Amino acid sequence: MVKIRLARGGAKKRPFYHVVVTDSRNARDGRNIERVGYYNPVAVGGEKPVELNVERVKHWIDNGAQLTDKVAVLYKDAVKAAAA
Repeated sequence: MVKIRLARGGAKKRPFYHVVVTDSRNARDGRNIERVGYYNPVAVGGEKPVELNVERVKHWIDNGAQLTDKVAVLYKDAVKAAAA
C-alpha cells in the first residue's frame, strides 16, 4: 500500500520532517517515491512550519494513497490555508 507519511531529518533535539509518498513496507527514512513537502515543528521567527504541495497530495489520495494521522492533520490545515 502507498502511504503519505513523515520521514525524519534534522539534528538531535531539533526535528525536521519531510512529507513523502512511499510504500508502506519501506523503512521510515528509507526509499520514497516522491517528496511532497516538509514539516518543521520547532519553527521560529520567519520560518514556515509547514510547506505542502496540496495538488500532488490530492493526486496521490485519488490514486489510493493513505495518509498517516499527523499528515492528515497537516493536509487539512494546508487546504484551509490555501482556500483563505
